Amino acid sequence: MRTLMSVAIALMASTGAAFANDPAPSPSGIKNVVIVPGAFVDGSGWRVVHDILIHKGYHVTVEQPRIETLADDIDLTRELIRQQDGPVVLVGHSYGGAVITVAGNRDKVKALVYVAAVQPSEGESLSQLVGSMPSPNNDIVATRDGHLFVDPTKFADDFGGDLIKNRTDFLASSQASAASAAFNATISAAAWHTKPTWAVVTTEDHALSPNLQRWMYQRAGSKVTEIKASHLVYISQPEAVAKVIEEAAMSAP
Repeated sequence: MRTLMSVAIALMASTGAAFANDPAPSPSGIKNVVIVPGAFVDGSGWRVVHDILIHKGYHVTVEQPRIETLADDIDLTRELIRQQDGPVVLVGHSYGGAVITVAGNRDKVKALVYVAAVQPSEGESLSQLVGSMPSPNNDIVATRDGHLFVDPTKFADDFGGDLIKNRTDFLASSQASAASAAFNATISAAAWHTKPTWAVVTTEDHALSPNLQRWMYQRAGSKVTEIKASHLVYISQPEAVAKVIEEAAMSAP
């Protein structure tokens, strides 16, 4: 009896392991996704979006931009694009939108996805765009060495009003500063003029004006999805963000 139970348990374990090791289904359309996070946060917030897409068979790379110069972050993104084994959907959040706008000028990049992101044209900078409309807040603090950070006491309201307090408290205390030079750098060539684009407008965003988002995305002819969410929509509503990325991957030529 004990032997039979041991055999049964072994079979169950091996069957479970087989299911756990089964490859994810191959997605239709583009399978490579490169994500460029925004300023003041790192790539770890994209974990759930990453996992949703990985489970569906996508190959996902999450960048860790340095945000010292825009040119350096563009070069870093270009290298990640080069490493992919086929066509790419390039995703940018916030400052990451400026990065993908230039880095997207690569043959491998077939679609751009802007998630509460700036979408500049030639000769424009992030700072210029943000200053073109009334800003939802004035809580960016400058340091003596030319860097910027978000007032920690205002971080939750500005970036993550739909997240729990312990999450935004940690994000506020662990934020990385960004060089103002990266925000002031102008764009040389905008990939959205020639590549199809998708965009997420975050209607409860207190960091990047929803009206500015709508204006930029309308100018570019992006396919827009509006989500009632904060600037950190990829954390508060990862399923909705993953759905837009997947739509881009399946629809891009």
